[in-house]
This record gives sequence, structure tokens and C-alpha cells, in this order.
Amino acid sequence: MSLKMPEPDAAVLARRDDIVEALRRIVPGEGVISEEAELRPFESDGLTAYRQPPMVVVLPENVTQVSAILRWCHEQGVKVVPRGAGTSLSGGALPLADGVLLGMAKFNRVLDISYDDRIAVVQPGVTNLAITKAVEGAGFYYAPDPSSQIACTIGGNIAENSGGVHCLKYGLTTNNVLGVELVTIEGEVLRLGGRHLDPAGLDLLGVVVGSEGLLGVVTEVTVRILPKPETARAVLVGFPTVESAGQCVAEVIAAGIIPAGMEMMDRPAIHAAEAFVKVGYPLDVDALLIVELDGPAAECDYLIEEVARIASVNGAVSLRVSNDDDERLAFWAGRKAAFPAVGRIAPDYYCMDGTIPRRHLPEVLRRMALLSEQYGLGVANVFHAGDGNLHPLILYDAHKPGDIERAEDFGNDILRLCVEMGGVLTGEHGVGVEKRDLMPVMFSQADLDHQQRVKCAFDPQLLLNPGKVFPTLHRCAELGRMHVHGGALPFPDLPRF
Repeated sequence: MSLKMPEPDAAVLARRDDIVEALRRIVPGEGVISEEAELRPFESDGLTAYRQPPMVVVLPENVTQVSAILRWCHEQGVKVVPRGAGTSLSGGALPLADGVLLGMAKFNRVLDISYDDRIAVVQPGVTNLAITKAVEGAGFYYAPDPSSQIACTIGGNIAENSGGVHCLKYGLTTNNVLGVELVTIEGEVLRLGGRHLDPAGLDLLGVVVGSEGLLGVVTEVTVRILPKPETARAVLVGFPTVESAGQCVAEVIAAGIIPAGMEMMDRPAIHAAEAFVKVGYPLDVDALLIVELDGPAAECDYLIEEVARIASVNGAVSLRVSNDDDERLAFWAGRKAAFPAVGRIAPDYYCMDGTIPRRHLPEVLRRMALLSEQYGLGVANVFHAGDGNLHPLILYDAHKPGDIERAEDFGNDILRLCVEMGGVLTGEHGVGVEKRDLMPVMFSQADLDHQQRVKCAFDPQLLLNPGKVFPTLHRCAELGRMHVHGGALPFPDLPRF
């Protein structure tokens, strides 16, 4: 794929040796990686179609080092790209040839757990699943659960506002983060939010969650933990068409039922997942819904009956309810393994991420099928049906001339379709470089300028993760500079350390 990124700064590249040496003084030992072969593992994130080795990688171990690195880069005019586990599917952690890649993998400790307050304080390099593992012995868990939860980190989840199969009832990352410690590009350490709900003043925490590394580097996170529900049961429902399954989703939500999770797979995804994990998915259906209900046992029993009734009205041809927790988890195992499973049926796939109003699911699925015929590329649909967050997997072969370009064009048309239906370009994967040039499809230039003014308030020299999100990055002076220390958007009450 072709991708236009900012031209490398020749003056910065000429100073590479001095930059490496300065970083080694801040992070001694093996914390700075500069050899070409050792930089290769960092050349892309989960969107592997785009690759660019970084100028240098630095792996700090504490907040003091992060602060010193950012302060030095700010003073020297050196760009910085923050990186978590590199599971981003939008190119959000794509390095720059003239930039420092700031890896946060060594920030991997659970710092504090308070069951009375129902919070956990963790460093950003802690994996999503590790939070649940740390608290499950006391009957608690962390609700957001992306499919990559075994590998993705909470810092990356914050950058992209990740969701997961349980986001329908329990919300995305933004609904489960209470506070962060943030280091600005100038090296200042700020605290936004904390252990309490709804801090006073501007909702800067809401601005930071989902900001894709454009505003600062998160070094500590306070998350909400929840007690495990008394009962959780999952239902597998098979449908003869994806349209009938989509209509069932809309009618379940319209009936006032909010499942803990409501996921959908079409025939290619069902067959791939079943071949991969062998959990007993029906293979004679064109669409499969996984609906999880949780709460008191009596409530779950009633809601299962209601879901079964609605599914029957919409033409369901099979229905299976989990008998125990192992079977429930097995139902989800196939869904969570769907991405790697699809990798077995095509040499390559391109994972999209857009969100639509639920009522348009049947129409969007029908039109995606037409686009598949138009581009001559298969598509496997796996998505969070309950909240309309689509994850079409476009199947292609990177070794076939033109395939990768067709896949990209196909994906762009899917995202345009999402916006046309009243949806948005991304539900949880972020904009990054993947959707950057489609931002004008959804936003006017005035909208984009105002969004960039927020970035200018935190990063007036535009050094943090440039080339991402904004199709055109204007100098802050052209937009009317705002800065966290004064000007048009002062933040006088932020706790500083």
C-alpha cells in the first residue's frame, strides 16, 4: 500500500548519533536500540501493510526517564512515537524515519488494588487480561476485553479507546478508566482524574482516552474493576441469512434487552473459527449470533427466553444455550480466535473497523456483499453486533499484483458506507494512518481544525506522533495557538508533580 507520511527531516537524521548518545545518558544499559537489525521488530504494528524502521528505539523503566526523554526531544525538536505492545490495527504506532520510538513495555506492574474502592492502579504496559488475572481471585474482573487482550496493553487500549465483546453493556475503555498519569511533551507530569468518579472541571481525561498518542504519554492508569456477575450464560443462534441475524440484533436491543455481549459472524468466519478451535459451531447457517446474558439467575433465564423468542420470529434455525461456564467460555473462544482463524483461509486479510446504527445492519451487510463482488475479494464478517461496530476481514493475497490496492479501496468504500449510514469511521481501532485520509468524509475542515487546536494545546511543536489522524497537519500558529500553560485554553488546576 502507498502511504504519504511527512518527509524525514534531514537535519535530524544528520544528528542521529548525537541523539542516540543523549538517549543513552537518560536510559543507560540496554534501554536504547539503534542497530538496524534490532530495529526491524519495531517497523510496524498490527497493520503490517505499512512498514518504516524507526530512527531509534528507547525503552524507559520509570516516569523520571520518560519525562527526561520527552523534555529533551521537545528542546531538540525531535519527533516521538509512543508504542505499547504494537497490536494496533490502524498504524497508530507506525514509526518515523526521523523519530524516536518510545516503547512502554517495561511499565508492566500492577501498583495497587482496592476492592473497597473497586479500582486497580496499573502501569500502561500491563496487558488487558493481566488486570483480570490480578483481581479474579477476589471475584472481580476488568470489563473491556478486546480479542487481543492476552497481548494488548492498557496503555494502548487508552490510546485507541478499545472495546471488546463485553463493551455493549459495560462500555469501552473510556467508561472504565478513572484516572491517568500523563507526561507532556515538555516533560511535565500531570494527573487527570483519580480514584473518584467524575472529576470537576474540563473532561481532560475523556480527551486523553482515544487520543492515539497525540497529546502525551500515559505512565499510570486507574481502572474500574467490577464484581463478577452471579450468573452468565451464552446463547448460540444460527440464521439462514446475515440480514435476518442483523434484524434480530436490532429487535433484541429495541426490546430493552442489553446483553453483556452480542457478537455476530458470517459463514466464512464461522467455518474458519470452528476449524481452528472446534467448539461446535453450526456449519449449516449463514450467520451466527453469540448473545451473553448476565446477572441474577432468574433474570438470565427470563432474558434467554426473550432472546429465543425474538430469534425465532426472525427465522433462527438453531439455538444452543451454554450449560456451564466452561461451555460459555468455549462459545467465546471461537469468536475471540476468529482473526487468527481467518488467517488460515487466505494468505492475507485486512481488518476494517467502522460503526453504524444497529437498524442499518441488514442493509450494510447486503451492500458489503455487493462490494465484495465488485472488487473480486472475499470478506469474512466478525463484529460487535450489539453496538454496530463492524470488523469486516477483507481476504487478499499480497503476492498477487493489485490485490493489496483493491483491498484498501474495498476497505475505504466500507468506511464511506458506514458514514453514509450515519455511523463513524472507527469504533475502537482508532484512525492512525489507516483512516487518516478519510477523515474529511466525516468531518468538515472547521471540525478538523478545531480538533487540531486541542493537539496544539498539548503539543504546540507537533512532535508527538505526527502523520497520524489528521490528513493535513497545520502549524499551530496558523490555527491560533493554544497551550496548556496559557493562551486560549488554560488549564490552571491540573495537579502537577
